Amino acid sequence: MTSTLFKIAPAPAPTLHKLPNGLTIVAQQMPLEAVNLNIWLNVGSCVESDPINGMAHFLEHMVFKGTPQLKSGEFELLIEQRGAVTNAATSQDYTHYYITSAPKDFAQLAPLQLDVVLNPSIPDDAFERERLVVLEEIRRSEDNPRRRTFQQAMEVAFEQLPYRRPVLGPASVIEQLTAQQMRDFHASNYQPQAMTAAVVGNLPVEELIEIVAEGFSTLGSQTTNNKQQTTSNPEAAFKEIVRREYVDESVQQARLVMVWRVPGLKQLSETYPLDVLAVILGQGRMSRLFRDLREDRHLVSHIGVSNMSQQLQGVFYIGAQLPVENVAEVEAAIAQHIRTLQSELVTQAEMSRVRTQVANRFIFGNESPSDRANLYGYYHSLMGDLEPALTYPARIQSLDAEDLRIAAQQHLSPDAYGVVVVKPA
Repeated sequence: MTSTLFKIAPAPAPTLHKLPNGLTIVAQQMPLEAVNLNIWLNVGSCVESDPINGMAHFLEHMVFKGTPQLKSGEFELLIEQRGAVTNAATSQDYTHYYITSAPKDFAQLAPLQLDVVLNPSIPDDAFERERLVVLEEIRRSEDNPRRRTFQQAMEVAFEQLPYRRPVLGPASVIEQLTAQQMRDFHASNYQPQAMTAAVVGNLPVEELIEIVAEGFSTLGSQTTNNKQQTTSNPEAAFKEIVRREYVDESVQQARLVMVWRVPGLKQLSETYPLDVLAVILGQGRMSRLFRDLREDRHLVSHIGVSNMSQQLQGVFYIGAQLPVENVAEVEAAIAQHIRTLQSELVTQAEMSRVRTQVANRFIFGNESPSDRANLYGYYHSLMGDLEPALTYPARIQSLDAEDLRIAAQQHLSPDAYGVVVVKPA
Protein backbone atom coordinates (compact mmCIF):
# COMPACT_ATOMS: atom_id res chain seq x y z
CA MET A 1 0.00 0.00 0.00
CA THR A 2 1.49 3.34 -1.03
CA SER A 3 1.81 5.97 1.70
CA THR A 4 0.02 9.27 1.28
CA LEU A 5 3.40 10.94 1.70
CA PHE A 6 4.11 10.07 -1.93
CA LYS A 7 1.19 12.30 -2.87
CA ILE A 8 2.59 15.34 -1.05
CA ALA A 9 4.09 17.80 -3.50
CA PRO A 10 7.78 18.29 -2.76
CA ALA A 11 8.65 21.58 -1.12
CA PRO A 12 9.96 24.18 -3.57
CA ALA A 13 13.73 24.09 -3.74
CA PRO A 14 15.59 27.00 -2.19
CA THR A 15 17.71 29.36 -4.27
CA LEU A 16 21.49 28.89 -4.31
CA HIS A 17 23.75 31.88 -4.88
CA LYS A 18 27.54 31.64 -4.82
CA LEU A 19 29.67 34.70 -4.12
CA PRO A 20 33.04 35.31 -5.81
CA ASN A 21 34.81 34.63 -2.50
CA GLY A 22 33.42 31.07 -2.44
CA LEU A 23 30.60 31.49 0.06
CA THR A 24 27.34 29.73 -0.83
CA ILE A 25 24.06 31.39 0.18
CA VAL A 26 20.96 29.18 0.36
CA ALA A 27 17.81 31.31 0.52
CA GLN A 28 14.10 30.65 0.69
CA GLN A 29 11.07 32.79 1.45
CA MET A 30 8.71 31.23 3.99
CA PRO A 31 5.38 32.82 5.02
CA LEU A 32 6.09 32.92 8.76
CA GLU A 33 6.90 36.19 10.50
CA ALA A 34 10.54 35.44 11.27
CA VAL A 35 13.85 35.20 9.44
CA ASN A 36 16.61 32.77 10.42
CA LEU A 37 20.22 33.04 9.29
CA ASN A 38 22.34 29.94 9.87
CA ILE A 39 26.07 30.15 9.16
CA TRP A 40 27.58 26.69 8.79
CA LEU A 41 31.30 25.94 8.66
CA ASN A 42 33.08 22.69 7.95
CA VAL A 43 35.04 23.30 11.12
CA GLY A 44 34.47 20.91 14.00
CA SER A 45 36.73 18.91 16.25
CA CYS A 46 37.60 16.60 13.34
CA VAL A 47 39.83 19.27 11.75
CA GLU A 48 41.87 19.60 14.94
CA SER A 49 45.12 17.83 15.68
CA ASP A 50 45.43 16.19 19.10
CA PRO A 51 47.49 19.10 20.55
CA ILE A 52 44.63 21.54 19.90
CA ASN A 53 41.65 19.22 20.51
CA GLY A 54 38.82 21.45 21.73
CA MET A 55 39.89 24.57 19.81
CA ALA A 56 36.81 24.70 17.55
CA HIS A 57 34.45 24.65 20.53
CA PHE A 58 36.56 27.18 22.49
CA LEU A 59 36.54 29.47 19.43
CA GLU A 60 32.74 29.25 19.28
CA HIS A 61 32.73 30.83 22.75
CA MET A 62 35.24 33.53 21.81
CA VAL A 63 33.36 34.60 18.68
CA PHE A 64 30.89 36.41 20.94
CA LYS A 65 33.56 38.36 22.86
CA GLY A 66 33.72 41.36 20.57
CA THR A 67 35.03 42.55 17.20
CA PRO A 68 36.83 45.73 16.12
CA GLN A 69 33.34 47.17 15.55
CA LEU A 70 31.44 45.66 18.51
CA LYS A 71 32.49 45.74 22.15
CA SER A 72 32.15 42.55 24.17
CA GLY A 73 28.49 42.11 25.09
CA GLU A 74 27.27 44.73 22.62
CA PHE A 75 26.07 42.16 20.08
CA GLU A 76 23.96 40.32 22.64
CA LEU A 77 22.52 43.62 23.90
CA LEU A 78 21.47 44.71 20.42
CA ILE A 79 19.93 41.28 19.78
CA GLU A 80 18.02 41.35 23.06
CA GLN A 81 16.69 44.87 22.44
CA ARG A 82 15.03 43.65 19.25
CA GLY A 83 13.64 40.47 20.77
CA ALA A 84 15.82 38.35 18.51
CA VAL A 85 17.71 35.21 19.53
CA THR A 86 21.19 33.95 18.71
CA ASN A 87 23.24 30.91 19.61
CA ALA A 88 25.82 28.49 18.28
CA ALA A 89 26.88 24.84 18.42
CA THR A 90 30.00 22.81 17.67
CA SER A 91 30.20 19.13 16.75
CA GLN A 92 32.84 16.85 15.31
CA ASP A 93 31.93 17.79 11.72
CA TYR A 94 30.79 21.41 11.89
CA THR A 95 30.26 24.64 13.77
CA HIS A 96 27.17 26.73 13.15
CA TYR A 97 25.94 30.12 14.32
CA TYR A 98 22.40 31.39 13.98
CA ILE A 99 20.17 34.36 14.54
CA THR A 100 16.37 34.56 14.36
CA SER A 101 14.76 37.98 14.08
CA ALA A 102 11.60 39.70 12.93
CA PRO A 103 11.72 40.37 9.16
CA LYS A 104 11.79 44.15 9.75
CA ASP A 105 14.95 43.82 11.89
CA PHE A 106 16.87 41.35 9.72
CA ALA A 107 18.71 43.89 7.57
CA GLN A 108 20.12 45.54 10.69
CA LEU A 109 20.90 42.44 12.76
CA ALA A 110 22.23 39.98 10.16
CA PRO A 111 25.41 42.03 9.48
CA LEU A 112 26.11 42.02 13.22
CA GLN A 113 25.89 38.21 13.31
CA LEU A 114 28.23 38.01 10.33
CA ASP A 115 30.65 40.45 11.94
CA VAL A 116 31.05 38.41 15.12
CA VAL A 117 31.64 35.20 13.14
CA LEU A 118 34.05 36.68 10.62
CA ASN A 119 35.95 39.24 12.68
CA PRO A 120 36.34 38.17 16.32
CA SER A 121 39.03 40.14 18.14
CA ILE A 122 39.97 37.26 20.51
CA PRO A 123 41.61 39.59 23.05
CA ASP A 124 44.05 38.02 25.49
CA ASP A 125 42.17 39.02 28.65
CA ALA A 126 38.81 37.72 27.39
CA PHE A 127 40.53 34.53 26.20
CA GLU A 128 41.85 33.85 29.70
CA ARG A 129 38.44 34.48 31.29
CA GLU A 130 36.66 32.25 28.80
CA ARG A 131 39.22 29.49 29.24
CA LEU A 132 37.89 29.13 32.80
CA VAL A 133 34.32 28.87 31.47
CA VAL A 134 35.30 26.14 29.00
CA LEU A 135 37.24 24.23 31.66
CA GLU A 136 34.15 24.33 33.88
CA GLU A 137 32.04 23.03 30.98
CA ILE A 138 34.50 20.15 30.57
CA ARG A 139 34.29 19.37 34.28
CA ARG A 140 30.49 19.35 34.17
CA SER A 141 30.55 17.08 31.14
CA GLU A 142 32.93 14.67 32.82
CA ASP A 143 30.70 14.66 35.90
CA ASN A 144 27.64 13.73 33.82
CA PRO A 145 27.18 9.92 33.77
CA ARG A 146 25.30 9.97 30.46
CA ARG A 147 27.97 12.01 28.69
CA ARG A 148 30.71 9.95 30.29
CA THR A 149 29.17 6.73 29.03
CA PHE A 150 28.71 8.20 25.54
CA GLN A 151 32.38 9.22 25.42
CA GLN A 152 33.46 5.77 26.55
CA ALA A 153 31.32 4.27 23.78
CA MET A 154 32.88 6.55 21.15
CA GLU A 155 36.35 5.46 22.25
CA VAL A 156 35.28 1.87 21.61
CA ALA A 157 33.50 2.69 18.35
CA PHE A 158 36.55 4.35 16.80
CA GLU A 159 40.21 3.44 17.11
CA GLN A 160 41.61 6.05 14.71
CA LEU A 161 38.97 8.49 13.44
CA PRO A 162 38.73 11.76 15.38
CA TYR A 163 35.14 10.94 16.41
CA ARG A 164 36.74 9.08 19.32
CA ARG A 165 37.82 12.40 20.87
CA PRO A 166 35.54 14.72 22.87
CA VAL A 167 34.36 17.86 21.07
CA LEU A 168 35.15 19.91 24.18
CA GLY A 169 38.70 18.57 24.26
CA PRO A 170 40.56 17.47 27.39
CA ALA A 171 41.25 20.02 30.13
CA SER A 172 44.99 19.40 29.79
CA VAL A 173 44.88 20.70 26.20
CA ILE A 174 42.57 23.67 26.89
CA GLU A 175 44.89 24.77 29.70
CA GLN A 176 47.79 25.07 27.23
CA LEU A 177 46.09 26.82 24.30
CA THR A 178 47.02 30.43 23.53
CA ALA A 179 44.99 33.30 22.13
CA GLN A 180 47.39 33.55 19.17
CA GLN A 181 46.83 29.88 18.33
CA MET A 182 43.10 30.62 18.24
CA ARG A 183 43.54 33.67 16.02
CA ASP A 184 45.58 31.54 13.63
CA PHE A 185 42.98 28.77 13.75
CA HIS A 186 40.22 31.24 12.92
CA ALA A 187 42.17 32.84 10.07
CA SER A 188 42.95 29.43 8.62
CA ASN A 189 39.56 27.77 8.99
CA TYR A 190 36.87 30.45 8.90
CA GLN A 191 37.18 30.87 5.15
CA PRO A 192 34.19 31.76 2.94
CA GLN A 193 34.71 28.73 0.72
CA ALA A 194 34.21 26.58 3.84
CA MET A 195 30.96 28.35 4.76
CA THR A 196 27.30 28.00 3.90
CA ALA A 197 24.88 30.78 4.84
CA ALA A 198 21.32 29.41 4.92
CA VAL A 199 18.67 32.10 5.28
CA VAL A 200 14.92 31.39 5.45
CA GLY A 201 12.03 33.65 6.33
CA ASN A 202 9.39 36.09 5.25
CA LEU A 203 11.38 38.38 2.96
CA PRO A 204 11.80 38.10 -0.81
CA VAL A 205 14.63 35.74 -1.77
CA GLU A 206 16.48 38.52 -3.60
CA GLU A 207 16.42 40.66 -0.45
CA LEU A 208 17.61 37.81 1.76
CA ILE A 209 20.55 37.15 -0.57
CA GLU A 210 21.40 40.84 -0.87
CA ILE A 211 21.51 41.36 2.91
CA VAL A 212 23.76 38.35 3.50
CA ALA A 213 26.03 39.09 0.52
CA GLU A 214 26.49 42.67 1.68
CA GLY A 215 27.47 41.47 5.13
CA PHE A 216 30.12 39.20 3.66
CA SER A 217 31.47 41.78 1.24
CA THR A 218 34.02 43.05 3.74
CA LEU A 219 35.59 39.60 4.05
CA GLY A 220 36.97 39.49 0.52
CA SER A 221 38.59 36.50 -1.10
CA GLN A 222 41.10 34.86 1.18
CA THR A 223 43.34 32.06 0.06
CA THR A 224 44.84 30.85 3.34
CA ASN A 225 44.25 27.12 3.53
CA ASN A 226 46.37 25.27 6.05
CA LYS A 227 43.60 23.37 7.83
CA GLN A 228 44.51 20.19 9.64
CA GLN A 229 43.82 17.22 7.42
CA THR A 230 42.08 14.21 8.90
CA THR A 231 41.92 10.70 7.57
CA SER A 232 38.80 10.09 5.52
CA ASN A 233 38.95 6.31 5.46
CA PRO A 234 36.16 4.61 7.42
CA GLU A 235 37.29 2.03 9.94
CA ALA A 236 36.58 -1.62 9.28
CA ALA A 237 33.56 -3.24 10.89
CA PHE A 238 34.17 -5.06 14.15
CA LYS A 239 35.45 -8.61 13.67
CA GLU A 240 34.55 -9.66 17.22
CA ILE A 241 32.90 -8.35 20.34
CA VAL A 242 35.09 -5.61 21.84
CA ARG A 243 34.10 -5.12 25.46
CA ARG A 244 34.91 -2.41 28.02
CA GLU A 245 33.58 -2.42 31.57
CA TYR A 246 33.70 0.41 34.11
CA VAL A 247 32.61 0.95 37.69
CA ASP A 248 30.95 4.31 38.38
CA GLU A 249 30.06 5.32 41.92
CA SER A 250 27.68 8.04 40.70
CA VAL A 251 25.17 5.76 38.95
CA GLN A 252 22.33 3.90 40.63
CA GLN A 253 21.67 1.55 37.70
CA ALA A 254 23.98 -0.01 35.15
CA ARG A 255 24.41 1.38 31.63
CA LEU A 256 24.74 -0.87 28.59
CA VAL A 257 25.80 0.54 25.21
CA MET A 258 26.28 -1.50 22.01
CA VAL A 259 27.77 0.14 18.91
CA TRP A 260 28.38 -0.83 15.30
CA ARG A 261 30.45 1.04 12.70
CA VAL A 262 28.10 1.81 9.84
CA PRO A 263 28.09 4.02 6.72
CA GLY A 264 28.00 7.78 7.19
CA LEU A 265 27.14 10.69 4.94
CA LYS A 266 29.79 9.71 2.40
CA GLN A 267 27.63 6.63 1.71
CA LEU A 268 24.31 8.35 2.18
CA SER A 269 22.08 5.83 0.38
CA GLU A 270 23.11 3.16 2.89
CA THR A 271 22.07 5.28 5.87
CA TYR A 272 18.35 5.34 5.01
CA PRO A 273 17.53 1.71 5.89
CA LEU A 274 19.61 2.07 9.07
CA ASP A 275 17.47 5.07 10.07
CA VAL A 276 14.38 2.88 9.73
CA LEU A 277 15.96 -0.04 11.59
CA ALA A 278 16.76 2.30 14.49
CA VAL A 279 13.08 3.23 14.74
CA ILE A 280 11.94 -0.38 14.51
CA LEU A 281 14.31 -1.45 17.26
CA GLY A 282 14.23 1.36 19.77
CA GLN A 283 12.43 4.63 19.05
CA GLY A 284 9.02 5.03 20.61
CA ARG A 285 6.70 2.91 22.69
CA MET A 286 5.88 0.63 19.76
CA SER A 287 9.53 -0.26 19.06
CA ARG A 288 10.62 -3.86 19.49
CA LEU A 289 13.21 -3.41 22.23
CA PHE A 290 10.96 -1.11 24.27
CA ARG A 291 8.02 -3.50 24.13
CA ASP A 292 10.08 -6.63 24.77
CA LEU A 293 12.67 -5.53 27.30
CA ARG A 294 10.80 -2.81 29.18
CA GLU A 295 7.09 -3.45 28.86
CA ASP A 296 6.95 -7.26 28.65
CA ARG A 297 10.01 -8.52 30.51
CA HIS A 298 10.76 -5.48 32.72
CA LEU A 299 14.49 -5.94 32.23
CA VAL A 300 15.36 -2.27 31.53
CA SER A 301 14.12 1.09 32.80
CA HIS A 302 15.12 2.84 29.58
CA ILE A 303 16.28 1.78 26.12
CA GLY A 304 16.82 3.70 22.89
CA VAL A 305 18.44 3.33 19.48
CA SER A 306 19.89 5.90 17.09
CA ASN A 307 21.68 5.82 13.77
CA MET A 308 24.29 8.58 13.97
CA SER A 309 25.18 9.53 10.40
CA GLN A 310 28.40 11.47 10.79
CA GLN A 311 30.34 12.65 7.76
CA LEU A 312 33.22 10.15 7.66
CA GLN A 313 31.49 7.19 9.30
CA GLY A 314 28.32 6.50 11.24
CA VAL A 315 27.55 4.71 14.47
CA PHE A 316 24.52 2.54 15.13
CA TYR A 317 24.02 3.09 18.86
CA ILE A 318 21.87 1.12 21.32
CA GLY A 319 21.82 2.34 24.90
CA ALA A 320 19.99 0.98 27.93
CA GLN A 321 19.69 1.74 31.63
CA LEU A 322 18.99 -1.35 33.71
CA PRO A 323 19.63 -3.30 36.92
CA VAL A 324 23.19 -4.64 36.82
CA GLU A 325 22.02 -8.24 37.18
CA ASN A 326 20.13 -7.95 33.86
CA VAL A 327 23.06 -6.81 31.71
CA ALA A 328 24.01 -10.18 30.20
CA GLU A 329 20.39 -11.13 29.50
CA VAL A 330 19.63 -7.79 27.84
CA GLU A 331 22.77 -7.87 25.68
CA ALA A 332 21.86 -11.36 24.50
CA ALA A 333 18.27 -10.29 23.83
CA ILE A 334 19.40 -7.35 21.71
CA ALA A 335 21.67 -9.60 19.69
CA GLN A 336 18.72 -11.95 19.14
CA HIS A 337 16.53 -9.10 17.91
CA ILE A 338 19.21 -8.29 15.36
CA ARG A 339 19.35 -11.93 14.25
CA THR A 340 15.61 -11.76 13.74
CA LEU A 341 15.95 -8.65 11.55
CA GLN A 342 18.52 -10.51 9.47
CA SER A 343 16.40 -13.61 8.97
CA GLU A 344 12.77 -12.45 8.97
CA LEU A 345 11.20 -9.74 6.85
CA VAL A 346 9.57 -6.88 8.73
CA THR A 347 5.79 -7.18 8.40
CA GLN A 348 3.97 -4.88 6.03
CA ALA A 349 2.03 -3.30 8.90
CA GLU A 350 5.18 -2.48 10.85
CA MET A 351 6.92 -1.31 7.68
CA SER A 352 4.10 1.08 6.87
CA ARG A 353 3.95 2.46 10.41
CA VAL A 354 7.67 3.04 10.70
CA ARG A 355 8.19 4.53 7.25
CA THR A 356 5.40 7.01 7.95
CA GLN A 357 6.78 7.75 11.40
CA VAL A 358 10.32 8.43 10.14
CA ALA A 359 9.25 10.49 7.16
CA ASN A 360 6.64 12.51 9.07
CA ARG A 361 9.08 13.23 11.88
CA PHE A 362 11.42 14.69 9.28
CA ILE A 363 8.66 16.80 7.71
CA PHE A 364 7.23 18.05 11.01
CA GLY A 365 10.72 18.87 12.26
CA ASN A 366 11.34 21.29 9.39
CA GLU A 367 8.33 23.57 9.51
CA SER A 368 9.87 26.76 10.94
CA PRO A 369 12.43 29.10 9.32
CA SER A 370 15.10 27.99 11.79
CA ASP A 371 14.35 24.29 11.18
CA ARG A 372 14.54 24.78 7.43
CA ALA A 373 17.72 26.88 7.52
CA ASN A 374 19.33 24.25 9.75
CA LEU A 375 18.37 21.52 7.29
CA TYR A 376 19.76 23.35 4.26
CA GLY A 377 22.92 24.44 6.04
CA TYR A 378 23.62 20.96 7.37
CA TYR A 379 23.35 19.14 4.05
CA HIS A 380 25.03 21.78 1.91
CA SER A 381 27.87 22.24 4.38
CA LEU A 382 28.61 18.56 4.93
CA MET A 383 27.69 17.21 1.49
CA GLY A 384 27.74 20.15 -0.90
CA ASP A 385 24.31 19.01 -2.04
CA LEU A 386 20.76 20.01 -1.12
CA GLU A 387 19.04 17.08 -2.83
CA PRO A 388 19.05 14.89 0.31
CA ALA A 389 17.40 17.69 2.27
CA LEU A 390 14.51 17.75 -0.19
CA THR A 391 14.03 14.04 -0.84
CA TYR A 392 14.50 12.35 2.55
CA PRO A 393 10.82 11.41 3.07
CA ALA A 394 10.59 9.92 -0.43
CA ARG A 395 13.82 7.97 0.13
CA ILE A 396 12.43 6.48 3.32
CA GLN A 397 9.10 5.68 1.65
CA SER A 398 10.87 3.85 -1.18
CA LEU A 399 12.41 1.25 1.12
CA ASP A 400 10.93 -2.22 1.40
CA ALA A 401 11.35 -5.01 3.93
CA GLU A 402 14.11 -6.68 1.92
CA ASP A 403 16.14 -3.46 1.95
CA LEU A 404 16.01 -3.52 5.72
CA ARG A 405 17.00 -7.17 5.96
CA ILE A 406 19.98 -6.60 3.67
CA ALA A 407 21.10 -3.58 5.70
CA ALA A 408 20.88 -5.59 8.94
CA GLN A 409 22.88 -8.42 7.39
CA GLN A 410 25.56 -6.10 6.02
CA HIS A 411 26.04 -3.70 8.92
CA LEU A 412 24.66 -5.11 12.20
CA SER A 413 26.40 -8.29 13.23
CA PRO A 414 25.00 -9.94 16.37
CA ASP A 415 28.44 -11.50 16.91
CA ALA A 416 30.76 -8.51 16.35
CA TYR A 417 30.22 -5.09 17.88
CA GLY A 418 31.55 -2.75 20.54
CA VAL A 419 30.01 -2.84 24.01
CA VAL A 420 30.42 -0.65 27.07
CA VAL A 421 29.05 -1.68 30.45
CA VAL A 422 29.02 0.77 33.32
CA LYS A 423 28.24 -0.77 36.71
CA PRO A 424 27.38 1.00 39.96
CA ALA A 425 29.88 0.59 42.75
